[in-house]
Amino acid sequence: MAEAARLAPTLDRPTWILAYRQTAARGRRGRAWSTPPGNLNATLIFRPEATAAEAAKRSFLAANALYAALSIYVPAEKLSLKWPNDVLLSGGKVAGILLESSGQGPFVDWLSIGIGVNLRHTPENVTNASFPPTSLTAAGGWEVEIGDFLATLADAYATQEAKLLRIGFDRIRDDWLANAARLGEVITARTGREEITGTFDTIDKDGNLVLITGTGPRAIPAADVFF
Repeated sequence: MAEAARLAPTLDRPTWILAYRQTAARGRRGRAWSTPPGNLNATLIFRPEATAAEAAKRSFLAANALYAALSIYVPAEKLSLKWPNDVLLSGGKVAGILLESSGQGPFVDWLSIGIGVNLRHTPENVTNASFPPTSLTAAGGWEVEIGDFLATLADAYATQEAKLLRIGFDRIRDDWLANAARLGEVITARTGREEITGTFDTIDKDGNLVLITGTGPRAIPAADVFF
């Protein structure tokens, strides 16, 4: 993603950047991200002609694309999508998504979507994760080369962008909810200020997590989810 930001001013079309090795990988909120060789570390950078809020919804497009790509190599029933931006495989975290953007006007100048997928190796010595990491091969999936998986993922993401353009975010949202982890069940969302427990009801038109609590519905824009 650092390389994507460096190259952004020079790019005139959507571009995927693939790293075979990373020395300073990071996840959400600055957390460290382990990247053993053989796993996917890629960033898509482009200009979406969107406000910051609209650009942020691309995390759901990326999650849908990851679900579609991974389901080619492992049974789809083993996969689920965890709000806001993780993919679970047999209950373990197999992929994560990180968005970054830049812009001073009404639209973002560029958006980068960073995607990490544990294809061949499960990161070791991860002791503080809410959901233990797993990998495609550890869960019995097919072995796949990084470049081949990226080609599959890029095609799936392009399909999501076409759906967004022609049908709108409601279709993206419906597709995401169809594969959501723990929909209709009690989960906990931890923000920087509070812990909210309730029934996972939906995500709204802005992508917020909606929990039904004892005091009524709560729309949560950002949090870590536990169940």
